Amino acid sequence: QEQLVESGGGLVQPGGSLTLSCAASGRAFSTYLMAWYRQAPGKQRELVAQITGGSTKYTDSVKGRFTISRDNAKNTVSLQMNSLKPEDTAVYYCYASQLFSRDYWGQGTQVTVSF
Repeated sequence: QEQLVESGGGLVQPGGSLTLSCAASGRAFSTYLMAWYRQAPGKQRELVAQITGGSTKYTDSVKGRFTISRDNAKNTVSLQMNSLKPEDTAVYYCYASQLFSRDYWGQGTQVTVSF
């Protein structure tokens, strides 16, 4: 059974860093678009970063601070988050998508940026 499992969330002070990891299993996701979404309380889920092939895309609010990467051999995707701000507080979800295939979501991992 295919699944995505996130890890690495937690509490961090403003200006700090965290690295989120997403472990995919059940199939090879190397040809899939992989992405990180986040959802803050009372807000809609939003795309944070995506990677497909060798291309990456980021939402404006995280450009220059976050970096998405993938290791196809390990079937993982990561999100390095630097210079974290309180407004980055949200549940972060791993996502996988491919044409003519179903979408996959992880269960989410909480990131809280606060003193």
